[in-house]
Amino acid sequence: MSQAQSGKRVAILATDGFEESELSAPRAALKSQGVEVQVVSPEGKGIRAWAETDWGDTYEADKALSDVDVTDYHALVLPGGLFNPDELRLNEKALAFVRGFFEAGKPVAAICHAPWILINAGVVDGRQMTSVASVGQDLKNAGAHWVDEPVVVDNGLVTSRTPKDMDAFNAKLIEELAEGRHSGQHA
Repeated sequence: MSQAQSGKRVAILATDGFEESELSAPRAALKSQGVEVQVVSPEGKGIRAWAETDWGDTYEADKALSDVDVTDYHALVLPGGLFNPDELRLNEKALAFVRGFFEAGKPVAAICHAPWILINAGVVDGRQMTSVASVGQDLKNAGAHWVDEPVVVDNGLVTSRTPKDMDAFNAKLIEELAEGRHSGQHA
């Protein structure tokens, strides 16, 4: 367990259809560092995972989106999957929650299709990012500099392509969390 992570709390924002490994692996990595992790869902109810090719397990939510505030957390994780970010990018409360982390200079980590949420939150212009290849053009159209790399860090914003990049994603998430606030992280 890392002393730098003691007392830190991270939100994982997700809804039905998140890619299972993109929630379970970061949560386990953070918990192994002594970080408190809370799963936040729009309704505060259990959410069902997508496990590569079919529906997976149901994960209990710790909090409803309406019951949380950016000040409750030190960082935010956005798992991908196809259905989850497509739903969250149309949820104004979710977009406001995401923007709040950028405004506060707090680390945000998004993997796979999750950058769709960041696009709709209006926080990608001028940022260097990666994602699953199919979201690359969407990021470019929104003003991001998209690169095809396992993990990209830009002033507290961590992005990765797919579950195959999970080890690099988790390592950078933990590193950015330890560093704390980033003055270059802004909405």
